[in-house]
Amino acid sequence: MKTAAAFDFSSGDSPENVTVNPDGSLTVSLLGVTANKPPKLVRITSSGQRTTLVGGYLGDQITGNTRGSDGTVYYNVDSDAPSRAGVWELPPRGRPQRLAALPADGLPNGLAIDRAGRTLYAADSINGTVWAVPVSGGSARLWLTDPELTPAPGASLKLGVNGVRFHKDAVWLSNYSKGTLLRIPVTAHGAPGRSHTVADKLPDVDDFSFLNNHSDMVFAAQNDPADRVAVVHPNGTHWTVLTIDDGLASPTTTSVRGDQLYIANAGLNAPHDAKLQRGTINLDALSAHPRYH
Repeated sequence: MKTAAAFDFSSGDSPENVTVNPDGSLTVSLLGVTANKPPKLVRITSSGQRTTLVGGYLGDQITGNTRGSDGTVYYNVDSDAPSRAGVWELPPRGRPQRLAALPADGLPNGLAIDRAGRTLYAADSINGTVWAVPVSGGSARLWLTDPELTPAPGASLKLGVNGVRFHKDAVWLSNYSKGTLLRIPVTAHGAPGRSHTVADKLPDVDDFSFLNNHSDMVFAAQNDPADRVAVVHPNGTHWTVLTIDDGLASPTTTSVRGDQLYIANAGLNAPHDAKLQRGTINLDALSAHPRYH
């Protein structure tokens, strides 16, 4: 794995989420709070040039981000302030504005947009819920609440539903403390269908991505203390493909563009190696790997 971008953890530049844009640039959420600094949303070009798109408030976190087909950037803000907590948008050449409020007592985490570009799905990791937010504007709607989304009883870190992806007419979700990957079909009326557990025994599973729009193969980031990336096949079998020996440092999410896999590392533990990594996907090796877990 190569280092695509290195960050200064002491400045709060701890990557939480990354979107790979069509031009090869990256939109990266930087937590800030890990070093008691304000969060940021930054753009990194393929040549390495960095631009701060949005600056946040001390104590807040910018978590999941995604992109609309018109180039609008959508992102979650976790804040104790009811006036800031929610889903935000940054239009091309525009200014950031809140699209919809979310509960200030929750933790908006993963964020995904549907294929039509009309609805955003935001995970609340503390309350174990998924919210639907219309891109055209309006209030957030409680889309799904389910015991499968809540934190595991007795978990040391009370985080439930975490990562969100919209894939092939379904919302896919990860549950951090239960170590599960779920698929929820979206009905013709936009309601959630019956939940299906695709895989379990994925401890500390954070956000994830798919090989491409047609494949159900998943690359799942397993955060601290697991510190690994697993590949999950459509039948639920999965195995570890990357570990700390490959330079992982609290991986929070993955993102794919072509045959390139990007991994965001928050660097939560010393020496706080916060960075983005990039590597080439070897499909033959993934298909033949013998180490099932």
